[in-house]
Amino acid sequence: MRTPIDLTHASIPSTIEITATNERGETVPVQISGEHPLTLYFDKKELLTLMTLGAQPEALVLGWLRNQRLVQSPDEIAAIHVDWETESVAVTSKQLKETGVSIWEKSDLSSKLDKKTTTSGCGQGTVFGDLMADLDKVQLSDAYGISQEVLYSVMDQVRKHESIYKQAGAVHGCALCSNSGLQRGEILLFVEDVGRHNAVDAIAGLMWLHDMPGEDKIFYTTGRLTSEMVIKCAQMGIPVLVSRSGLTQMGYEIAKQLNITMLGRCQGKHYLLYTGTHRFSQLPQTDFA
Repeated sequence: MRTPIDLTHASIPSTIEITATNERGETVPVQISGEHPLTLYFDKKELLTLMTLGAQPEALVLGWLRNQRLVQSPDEIAAIHVDWETESVAVTSKQLKETGVSIWEKSDLSSKLDKKTTTSGCGQGTVFGDLMADLDKVQLSDAYGISQEVLYSVMDQVRKHESIYKQAGAVHGCALCSNSGLQRGEILLFVEDVGRHNAVDAIAGLMWLHDMPGEDKIFYTTGRLTSEMVIKCAQMGIPVLVSRSGLTQMGYEIAKQLNITMLGRCQGKHYLLYTGTHRFSQLPQTDFA
């Protein structure tokens, strides 16, 4: 049995109330999304500062480390401690805790930091190491297809589920949905944050914390389907990626290379199926309204 990670559970409110003047000249209270800097230290080495709502800071950090391929398993992490007074998060590896030797003694990890890519994420995401490295090793399952009926269920549930966006806007939401058994199409995890790359990282962290596999899951994002989003979902082992927004050329090319089933422009009863058509089944034409 895995030793649990020592977590602080230091979530903070995702919105704050301010006043604004409306079109009639009235002063009204409004909710706006929070945005807080969180500087990440891994075995006392400063890596970067994340801008976040602060609702799932520990999961965000764990998922970021996972998607940056700086750790291969949650078993490598001893503790994640968030301190909002100093706007910092300290991650301690089991290696440092047990041997006193920093994880950065691994030369391959340090070399990843030498290569940095600024992505097209909201607020500009950052990926360390070679963005395309090891993609040829990704093998996604074909065991779970997605039907049009399940797609519509996912779209409807996400629309009803969004909470911070309805209150304050200015956030992206990501959902992990079941694609197997009696829960098919149901939301298992839902995260909103100031950028879609934060939301996907937080879900990646929650999946690790709860030992959730990706092969029988659907990933939904309100943001556009960029190379970063496609690669992160592939690393999480999720074969189906859905968005209510559009896609980029590189996102399309990588999804096609990895044989991900990718659907975009999903609103109402409309969608566009871009790649991975073998996993998708449509309703008969007579079933359309």
